[in-house]
Amino acid sequence: MKIILAGLDPALINAWQECFNGVPDVSIANGDITLLECDAIVSPANSFGFMDGGLDYALSERFGWDLEKKLQQKIKALPEGELLVGQAMLLPTSDSKIPFLISAPTMRIPTNFNIDTSVNAYLAMKAILIKAKNEPLINTVAIPGLCTGVGRMPATIAAKQMLQAYREIILDEHMDFATFGEAQKYHWNLNQTGMIWTH
Repeated sequence: MKIILAGLDPALINAWQECFNGVPDVSIANGDITLLECDAIVSPANSFGFMDGGLDYALSERFGWDLEKKLQQKIKALPEGELLVGQAMLLPTSDSKIPFLISAPTMRIPTNFNIDTSVNAYLAMKAILIKAKNEPLINTVAIPGLCTGVGRMPATIAAKQMLQAYREIILDEHMDFATFGEAQKYHWNLNQTGMIWTH
């Protein structure tokens, strides 16, 4: 499976280039992700399928606003009534150049509070890769910066989290914690601006 990381922000492009240097089957595109040709494009939306802001607005304009309605209907039909951060959903787009959309929330609701200190880019990236890996019709996936728009996560942190998810899901570098402390350290290293303890 080929991964295309696409964006317009120079800081994000530089962070991806540094993190993914030499990583197999990953390319970086400096440009508008909606203009690419690929099997699936990622919507880094929210748990309730609102696609009227940021990149999601551009995707709605590209594929038609009925796609947002279809996504919301599928989400409402879930037992939990929402698409949790760390989950992903696949929808057909009826577009010959980009036939599928993968919705992978980076936040529960549209917000910029606490997203920059989270591990949500890591969780969303894992969900994206699992969904794409298990779908035979998907061979190329275009992925934008996760949490770097509305969520305001620094590009270097988002890129690091996305790389770690790639290692685990695509390269099968599975985690194996012998102690709680090891798991805690691993979690903290994904985003060292986040808090582990409050007191």
